Amino acid sequence: MDITLKEVAQILGGEIDGDENTVISGLAGIERAGPGDITFVANPKYARYIESTQAGAIVCSPETVAPGRNLIKVANPYLAYAKALRFLNPPPKEPGTIDPQACIAEDVQMGRNVTVYPFVYIGAGCRIGDNVTIYPHCFIGAGVSIGCGTFLHPNVTIEERCIIGCRVIIHAGAVIGSDGFGFARDGAAYYKIPQLGIVQIDDDVEIGACTAIDRAALERTWIKRGTKTDNLVQIAHNVVIGEDSCIVSQAGISGSTKLGDRVIMAGQSAAIGHISIGSDCIVGARGAVASDLADGQIVSGAPAIPHKDFLRATTTFPKLPEMRRTLARLARKIEALEAEIRALQEKHST
Repeated sequence: MDITLKEVAQILGGEIDGDENTVISGLAGIERAGPGDITFVANPKYARYIESTQAGAIVCSPETVAPGRNLIKVANPYLAYAKALRFLNPPPKEPGTIDPQACIAEDVQMGRNVTVYPFVYIGAGCRIGDNVTIYPHCFIGAGVSIGCGTFLHPNVTIEERCIIGCRVIIHAGAVIGSDGFGFARDGAAYYKIPQLGIVQIDDDVEIGACTAIDRAALERTWIKRGTKTDNLVQIAHNVVIGEDSCIVSQAGISGSTKLGDRVIMAGQSAAIGHISIGSDCIVGARGAVASDLADGQIVSGAPAIPHKDFLRATTTFPKLPEMRRTLARLARKIEALEAEIRALQEKHST
């Protein structure tokens, strides 16, 4: 796709510093970009490449100065980069057909321009919205509802009665609606508690590959609008995750825990069950939240503590061996002093 710099600036809402008639045909990283490419600088550590890059244009922050370069200045270069990628590399158009090798129940309500690839199973009573794409080997259980524009990558499982909103993306191998991990003790054995609820995923959510979201015991496990999960995330039964939250790879959220809006849980972080994490909280990598968090808290560590305290603790940790040796020396000196004091006391008492 060929497009002028002026047109790119209009799409990105940026200001041009340079030749607006420069033709752009692609997007590349700043180190590998050629004369027909547009590139971007969102991280200051890459600013040193501005002089040497061969790129035809650079998306950058408003304060950037680079004489002789074609610049598009925007407030958020990283967001502009994402928009440019989407515009210059649109996804392939799906055929809007249903493959005869798909197994689809007779009473499924199918919207317009739905694409269903081979070896898909869609159970009885399902409702599939307009412009939905379902890749091979997906399983959609009875009574599932899928909103318009949703995209299911290969081998996605959505079990019975779950509700998927519009423009949702679910990546390969994700399982939506498996039984929650619920058991009652019966002496030395465990008695399975039926998991009768559903999973509800709202509009514009993206679910990473091999993520598991368990159905509620009753009612629903609920992922609200705009939330994104990375690969290999575990979300247990009856969890509620607020809008525009971000759950990073290998994070785990135990049953009935509730997250507010815009929560970030970093890689391998965790939350125990039946707690509340407020809006705008951040849990650092491998952090383990064991109690309620008020809005806006930033925590790290296991158990999680305020992030600043965690940083102080981690800087102390490498010093512990030397501190231990110092304490041992001090303890020996104290013991020696105590022995001298006892000897003096005994001498004076006689």
